[in-house]
Amino acid sequence: MDNQLIWTDEFNIGITLIDEEHQRLFTIINRLFALEAEEKRNKRACQEGIKYFKEHAMKHFSDEEKYMELIAYEDLETHRRLHRGFRENTLPALEKELIREDYSPSSVDHLLAVCAGWLIGHTLTEDKAITGEKISKWVNLLPEQELASMEQVILKLVQSMFHLKAHVISESYGGERFGKGVYYRLVYGREQDDETWEILLAFEDKILINTVGKLMGIHTDKLDIVLLNAVRYTACQFVRHVMSHYPTANTFEMMEENLLTYQQFHQFFENKKLQVSLLFDTDQGYFSYCVVAPRILSKSIGIPLDASNAMTELEKYLAEKESNKKPKILLVDDSITIRQRIRSLLSEHYEVSEVGSGAAAIRAITLDRPDLVLLDYEMPVCDGSHVLAMLRSEKEFADIPVIFLTSKDDPDSVKKVLSLRADGYLLKYLNPIDIKKRIDEYFKKKTGC
Repeated sequence: MDNQLIWTDEFNIGITLIDEEHQRLFTIINRLFALEAEEKRNKRACQEGIKYFKEHAMKHFSDEEKYMELIAYEDLETHRRLHRGFRENTLPALEKELIREDYSPSSVDHLLAVCAGWLIGHTLTEDKAITGEKISKWVNLLPEQELASMEQVILKLVQSMFHLKAHVISESYGGERFGKGVYYRLVYGREQDDETWEILLAFEDKILINTVGKLMGIHTDKLDIVLLNAVRYTACQFVRHVMSHYPTANTFEMMEENLLTYQQFHQFFENKKLQVSLLFDTDQGYFSYCVVAPRILSKSIGIPLDASNAMTELEKYLAEKESNKKPKILLVDDSITIRQRIRSLLSEHYEVSEVGSGAAAIRAITLDRPDLVLLDYEMPVCDGSHVLAMLRSEKEFADIPVIFLTSKDDPDSVKKVLSLRADGYLLKYLNPIDIKKRIDEYFKKKTGC
């Protein structure tokens, strides 16, 4: 890796607040690269530099999310998820490695490679997507609970096959180089359809030497043909075990395998939208597990139950079921743009379902009673007043709270809305933060909290 990050116009996204903070983060990373290059590196200076980088990164994430809220950015939740992963998984894991290895050269290399790579990739793709210049490459990631299930499968396999304890460094690994490594691609599929799983594995040389090599009784400090061939077969077994937890993939056959250069490996991340992109750390080195399998989004499953884990998983399921209860909001509006905008505002703290017509609203309420209905007042055919009248005429639905969404705030329109016994109204053109605040205040008042 080059020992400096060069800021060019390519990194500017055209939003001053964000561009200035990106430049500051580039500068801090470059100072850390300079420290790494010193023969008599000052550990204290390295600690302070990393602390400084972390503080600025956290502030940047906060400022960027506030800006995205202000413009009602539709992929805000995906962006938040990436920030949260870097904040809660990646940085803490890298810091633990630094402490564990007393700021050894390899641990500092890991931190700089991952942080620099993440910063460059995030700036050029996710942050450019805020302006519409690019499309987010992480919009197809597995949902968090399902990704956590796959992580657990992989962690258990690493423990059982290699007797290593691993932990997740990143859930949005972008193909950054993390040391001298081996890059391996596997493609599985069926002749009768076009569904495939494309899997990329990356291993630091040392993890292969210290695991597969030792299991074979090979005493070497570098990879050779015999060991690399053994790695191929071991990797195939590993992938097969992971895929066995997905019933539709059990009938897949391996269609292709390739050993890649790092350039080919990195190019993969430029051209693909991944559903899984995980980076792990073990005491023996780093490895990544990446998957392109779009249909996995609708066919993935949780951790399989067996005699050894059934009670633990049942307890976890029940605990999560209780802790994940969120107030249910039904959003009714004939504009898909309005629905997407409001859903992105509320989905973190509320269970939001949406429909595009008054008739669909009645069906949705019948099937799954919401805690609040956000109802567009101006809809064709069956408008908000008709929907509310139908609800109030049915005893079992009469007490469901309804807040009208309207674009009109003239006195006559407001008087007409309030006369319909709604629980309130919201103007569609309000600042997104104000809309969220009004909804939060409604539920606080309702619960007395």
